[in-house]
Amino acid sequence: MIRGLRPLLRGSTYSGMLFAYCGALASLPLLPFALLPTLARPSAPFGVQAALVLLAWAALIGSVGLARSVRRALIAFARPLLRVPLPTPAAVPSGADRWRTPLWLVLHVALGWAGALTSGVLLLMGIALPGDWLGADAALSLFGRSLRSDGGWQSWVAAFCCLLLAAVVCVLVTGVLRRLAPGLLGPSSAERLALLAEREQRLAERNRLAHELHDSIGHTLTATTIQAAVAGEVLSADPGAARAALRNIEESSRAALEDLDYVLGVLREEKAETAPTRTLADLPELLDRLRHAGAVLEVELSGDPAQVQGTLSRAAYRILQEGLTNALRHGAGGPIGVRVAVAPDCLELGVVNGAGADVPTGAGVFRTSGHGLPGLAERVRLLHGEIEVGPDGPRHWRLAVRLPLRGPA
Repeated sequence: MIRGLRPLLRGSTYSGMLFAYCGALASLPLLPFALLPTLARPSAPFGVQAALVLLAWAALIGSVGLARSVRRALIAFARPLLRVPLPTPAAVPSGADRWRTPLWLVLHVALGWAGALTSGVLLLMGIALPGDWLGADAALSLFGRSLRSDGGWQSWVAAFCCLLLAAVVCVLVTGVLRRLAPGLLGPSSAERLALLAEREQRLAERNRLAHELHDSIGHTLTATTIQAAVAGEVLSADPGAARAALRNIEESSRAALEDLDYVLGVLREEKAETAPTRTLADLPELLDRLRHAGAVLEVELSGDPAQVQGTLSRAAYRILQEGLTNALRHGAGGPIGVRVAVAPDCLELGVVNGAGADVPTGAGVFRTSGHGLPGLAERVRLLHGEIEVGPDGPRHWRLAVRLPLRGPA
C-alpha cells in the first residue's frame, strides 16, 4: 500500500502536472480564432457549435507543432518537468514523423485541460465541503444528487477523498504524458540514424586523434630521449653539440605540446585551435631532427611529393614518423633507410633498419608495444593501400607501404 502511495509523494508527479497546465494555458490565445467558425453559423445548435470550436481549436494547436522550434522547446521543457530523457532532434522530420509533434500538442493540451478542470474541481470540493471553515453551508450537486456539508466528520472524510483524488489525477496525467513523450517527442527513425551517424563520427574522430597523439608524442619522446643522452655524453667535450641537442629537444617538445593541446581541447569538447597538419612537405624537418639526435639516415626520394595532397599526404607523414620512431626504439643501430617514391598512380613508403640477431620470423609480426603499427595498418586499410611489416633478411626489419593516389573506381 505504501508503495502505491509513492507516486503521490514524488515531486516529479506535480512537475509533470505543471507541464500539463502550461500546455493548457499556452493554448488559450488560439481560442478566439477557434470561435470564428461559429460566426458563420450563428443559428446552429449548441452541440454543433461546440464541436466546430473544438475542431478548429485542435487544428490551430496542431498547426503550431509544425514549426521545428516548437518541437525543440517542447523537448527542452519535457526533460526537466516530465523527467524523460529526450535527445535534441538531429534531423528534420519528414513524412509521418512530421505529424508527431502536432499530435503531441493536441494530446498535451487535451490532457492539460482535462487534468486542470478535474483537479481544480476536486480541490475546490476538498476546501468547500467542511462548511464550517467558510462559515456557511456548502453543497455539491452531481447527476441530480446533492451532498450537503453539515460540518460533521463525513464532510471531512469527503474533503480528504477529494484532495486524494486530485493528487491521483496528477499522477494519471503525468503518467500518460510520460508514456506518450518517447513515442511522439523522442527521436524518429531518421533522427535515430542521424544520431548514430553523429556518434560514429565523434568516435571516429576520437580514434583518429588517439592515433595522431600516439604518433606525435611517441616520436617526440623517443627522439628527445636519444637527444638528451647525446647531450649528456658530449656536454664536456663538445658544448656546442650539446646545446644543439637541447635546442632540438625544445623544438620537438613544443611541437608535441601543440598536438597535445589540440587533442585535449577536442576531447573536452572545447573550441580547439586549428588542427596541426603535418604533411610530406614537413618530412625534411623530421629527418633533420633525427639526424641531430644522432641517427644515420639513408634517404631515397623520387618523384614530386607535391603531387600528394590532403589526407593522403598527412597519412604518409604519420606513417613515416611511426616507422622511424620504431626504428629508433627497436633498431639495433646502424643506418636507417627511408624511401619515398611518388609514381603517377601510387605512393610508396619504406623504412628499413637493423634488427639484430633476434629477428622474429613469420608474416605480420609486429615488434612494438602493440599500438603503433596495428594503428598504421588500419590507417593504410582505410586508404585502400597495402602494408608489409616484417624481417628483411637476417639482420634487418622493413616497413613497406603502398598507397594509391586515386581512390578505387
